[in-house]
Amino acid sequence: MNYVIGCDVGTSGTKAIVVSESGKIFSKVTVEYPMETPHPGWAEQNPEMWVKAAFRAISGAVKKARVSAAEVKALGFSGQMHSSVFLDKNGKVLRPALLWCDTRTHAECVEITRKVGESRLRQWVSNPALEGFTLPKILWVKKHEPRVYDKIAQVLMPKDYVRYKLTGVLGTEVSDAAGTLYFDVKNRRWSKELLEKLGIPVAWFPQVVESQQVCGHLTPEAARQLGLKAGTPVVGGGADNTCGAVGNGIIQSGDVMASLGTSGVFFAHCDRVKVDPGLRVHSFCHSVPQKWYLMGVMLSAGMSLRWYRDSLGLAEKELGEKTGKDPYNILSGEAEKVPAGSEGLIFLPYLMGERTPHRDAHARAVFVGASARHGRAHFARAVFEGITFGMRDSLEIFRELQVPIRRVVATGGGAVSPFWRQLQADIYGEEVVTVNSQEGPAYGAAILAMVGSKLYPSVSVACSKLVRVASRTSPRKAQVRVYDEWYPEFRKLYPALKDSFRTIQRHL
Repeated sequence: MNYVIGCDVGTSGTKAIVVSESGKIFSKVTVEYPMETPHPGWAEQNPEMWVKAAFRAISGAVKKARVSAAEVKALGFSGQMHSSVFLDKNGKVLRPALLWCDTRTHAECVEITRKVGESRLRQWVSNPALEGFTLPKILWVKKHEPRVYDKIAQVLMPKDYVRYKLTGVLGTEVSDAAGTLYFDVKNRRWSKELLEKLGIPVAWFPQVVESQQVCGHLTPEAARQLGLKAGTPVVGGGADNTCGAVGNGIIQSGDVMASLGTSGVFFAHCDRVKVDPGLRVHSFCHSVPQKWYLMGVMLSAGMSLRWYRDSLGLAEKELGEKTGKDPYNILSGEAEKVPAGSEGLIFLPYLMGERTPHRDAHARAVFVGASARHGRAHFARAVFEGITFGMRDSLEIFRELQVPIRRVVATGGGAVSPFWRQLQADIYGEEVVTVNSQEGPAYGAAILAMVGSKLYPSVSVACSKLVRVASRTSPRKAQVRVYDEWYPEFRKLYPALKDSFRTIQRHL
């Protein structure tokens, strides 16, 4: 039998799965690791931690699946977008990677916009200068760590660094390159115009391929450690969001995905480049050849729920430890007892600032409307609702841009919970479906590996054979009406508090 491996280099851990040609998952292993926050708004990780986790996850999954090395035809990688890996001329990591959720680069974004102008950013790279992107991270290092900057010879994305350590080949692919802010999304190439304008060498950035193309082969040493065959092909893979989309069958017009992980993503397939005039949502390259997508991003979706669990939900966490129940299920069970709208309690989920639609690194999380009436269950439900309202912000922009919406495919933590699936359907006012695999980006990376190793002729054919609808959740009219009344109130809170957020930031 033929198998492939999909590996997702995430923010909280790296997951590897072994998948057969028929799409069956034979094993999965996840290795977790921490995120460092040395200052408020900063987020860093040591790239070597990803490499060690990838070796452990892949070798563990291979052993668990009990497949032979000869049966594994290819590997595919997905990974967190935007995060920066700085290498010297010998391929050595120069400093911890600045992550996608790191918001220290506000001044650099202002500098980019001032020097280039939003109209040229729209023309050259189809996106605005935002703190999470890679380009402002490079300029931050230039300004604050000149000795590091002077040694830079290569800048990679997380999954591409892991693949480099497995294959010895420097490279990237279009979907991850699109999230750097120095990639010409329309023409699928590095933007020499923008890099020259900012004085950054284009030689720092590797060759770019399409996501399903082979981008290297396992070295003998890497193969030995993984329990695989030397020379096994490794495809370009994709950004976590595009691999998640492929894994959920989001490959044609009308397909929209709501992904609730650490961050929250609303993703809409596009057959051609579509750019939001207000640059509130991103325009990036899809992992399907010559296709694109629009994406709205919440920085603290599942992160907000995890923060609530760890900071305010200690009773639920302790109960989970005693009973063996998932604390998130306990929280959702409590939240389900509270009426829609949490009886006027609203949560703004801006723990790390916010990207869509506000583009504001200074935004912060807030509970509004608390009274003596509200108890723990109300606060839990308000967090679920606030996250989902934040996701609706992106959906409303898609509607404004007249993006076709045939179905919303839920993935991530928001797809696992029946309560959260129903909440999404009610707040979005759309049918929410799930598909047969909930392994998300890792499964999409495996599909790309199947196409790259010629097990399937194209991504579309592979998805048509492997991805099927598993559940459907319809919106409830009464609940839709309630949320249509509360959503405008949610939208009013950020403008009302914006100046206060900036005042708070000045005092930190």
